Amino acid sequence: MLHKARFLCMAAAFFVAPLTQATVSSDQQRIDTGREIYLQRCAACHGVQGEGQPDWQQRNALGELPAPPHGPSGHTWKHSDEMLLRIIKNGWRDPFNKTMRITMPAFKKILSDKEIQEVTIYLKTLWTPEQRLFQKEESKGHPFPKAKQSNEQGSN
Repeated sequence: MLHKARFLCMAAAFFVAPLTQATVSSDQQRIDTGREIYLQRCAACHGVQGEGQPDWQQRNALGELPAPPHGPSGHTWKHSDEMLLRIIKNGWRDPFNKTMRITMPAFKKILSDKEIQEVTIYLKTLWTPEQRLFQKEESKGHPFPKAKQSNEQGSN
């Protein structure tokens, strides 16, 4: 009986280990892809390390708030996955800005929902474990929308 139990444990480890490695590999691939997209599309405003613009909490000469950081000192981690996707996809204008200009441009014609999700997955690596946990809880009722069958770039 002990021999049979040991065999079953070894067999389970044999089948589960590759699945775990594949998941880690897949997650890392999505993080790497998200980082590349972030560097190409977001870093000019939000900084290469996600540090944001200087004095991001103070309105500039135009009465607009500069781009915030995405790391622990920012507030990105306070938003659900659904809201982050919506902001990146549709753009954002702080309602308290003195101008009507959209300060966060919309990327819906440039990035697919999948690419936006990958950027968001990368941003999560910039947060503390506590912030990731908070954001995960925040996203439970507001996850990424389910991808459409045909989710080609710019079709959303």
